[in-house]
Amino acid sequence: MVRLKWSLLANGLQQSAGRTAAFVTAAVLAVVVGGLLLLGLLAMRGRVNADALAVFLTATTALGWAVLPLFAGGGDETLDPGRMAMLPLRPRPLLAALTASSLVGVGPLFTLLLALGCTLALAHGAAGALVGTLAVPLTLLTCVVLARAVATANSRMLSSRKGKDLALLSGLVIAFGMQAVNLGLQQIGDQGGLGALRPYSDVLRWLPPASAVEAVRAAGAGEYALAALGLATTALALLALLWWWLRSLTRLMVDPDSSTIQPAQDKARKPSGDSAERGIGRLLPEGRTAVVIERTLRYAWRDPKTKTAWATSIGLGLLMPFITSGSVYSACWVAGMMGLLMYNQFGQDTSAFWMVAATISDRRDAYVELRARSLAIALITVPFTVVVVAVSAAMLDDWGRLAPALGIALAVAGVLVGLGAVSSAYHPYSIPQDSGYRNVAPGQGALAYLSFFLGAVVGSLLCLPLIALLAVLSGSAAGATWVLLPLGVVYGTAVAYGGLRVAAARTADRLPEILSAVSKG
Repeated sequence: MVRLKWSLLANGLQQSAGRTAAFVTAAVLAVVVGGLLLLGLLAMRGRVNADALAVFLTATTALGWAVLPLFAGGGDETLDPGRMAMLPLRPRPLLAALTASSLVGVGPLFTLLLALGCTLALAHGAAGALVGTLAVPLTLLTCVVLARAVATANSRMLSSRKGKDLALLSGLVIAFGMQAVNLGLQQIGDQGGLGALRPYSDVLRWLPPASAVEAVRAAGAGEYALAALGLATTALALLALLWWWLRSLTRLMVDPDSSTIQPAQDKARKPSGDSAERGIGRLLPEGRTAVVIERTLRYAWRDPKTKTAWATSIGLGLLMPFITSGSVYSACWVAGMMGLLMYNQFGQDTSAFWMVAATISDRRDAYVELRARSLAIALITVPFTVVVVAVSAAMLDDWGRLAPALGIALAVAGVLVGLGAVSSAYHPYSIPQDSGYRNVAPGQGALAYLSFFLGAVVGSLLCLPLIALLAVLSGSAAGATWVLLPLGVVYGTAVAYGGLRVAAARTADRLPEILSAVSKG
């Protein structure tokens, strides 16, 4: 199996210069970054907080091994057990062969260098060196087996449409992860060193495979019982992962799926009915509103580009308050990002908008359609905004500004929903479906930029009255700012209602033009 992987890897590199360059670049980066980490950890040997850094790096690396298969389609295709399902291979020997071949690659090389550096930084005395010789292979095997177990358990999902949608979101997750690492480094610098990692490492040192690194430190300090416990914890976790991997491997190679057996028609079929009678539609009044809300939420969950837009808004909404931390009011970012989802509502339907247009005969139909779409966004935006603002107030221990910040945030969401509806009716543009990178059809870029620019300018002007009132109340009697909460809710609702009315009139009067604009892509 190892020779097979080497052969496939070598043949693949010979077929494409770009693939060869990517592999060589990744290998060089792994060696350089891993070597620098190794040297840096050696320089930390004997220093304060060296154990906190080693434990934190090990746990972070293990987390990366666990998450990476979900966003890389299962990792190396040569290790996909689904491709070997028709071969006369038993699961247990195949498990050992796949484990050996999994140790060949750039990722295991980087992990080996990191584990070696963490061990050398903490190994003191003969006991520490002895435990270190066990901790390094245990850490490497745990990370590799964890990745393969996760990939095998989700093998069928990763090869399906949901897996492709998940891979589409990988860039967003990586971007947010890099920003989180940046914030962590800033926190370390602000707090004067690696001591900021101590609270995290005190928890992570009990979890495998970081517990193996902790065992090296404990052995060097003469805490032999704790060292044995750390090694045993990682070894038991490795055995549990191997058992899970074996079960998933056996199920994947033995159990039939939809490609090999047809489900029983009588059992697979569910009673059909109106879409409003299923899912969230059961909680809503009957009629067009329930159908449109459920359709909008289904698009957000199933359509790759719509899902990416929602994930971006949610991710940035969570991230921006921490980037601009220092005030509870920075949590208003989450309302702004979620409110932008209302823009270009008709363009999100692409050419399928003609089916919606066929059901709009007057302004009343257009208003109900737009209102239902805004309610679908509000179902997620309002509770999400409340949670983010409350968490920001708790982290900053500034509960006095919770009510005004929440009021302004909800007002921002309402303003952007209203403006988004107007923009959708006056400046619709097409979203091409033949490209995973373009979100605007050629020739319509100016419409998209104009839509968001006017939304930002007009939205800021509409929010000025509440901001001015906040400034006045902040300088008056203490506690008077709480009135911004009900005022913000009422103000945002009123602006959203006005925007929906204006957009409904425009939509009903100019429906053919809108249909033409969103179908150009």
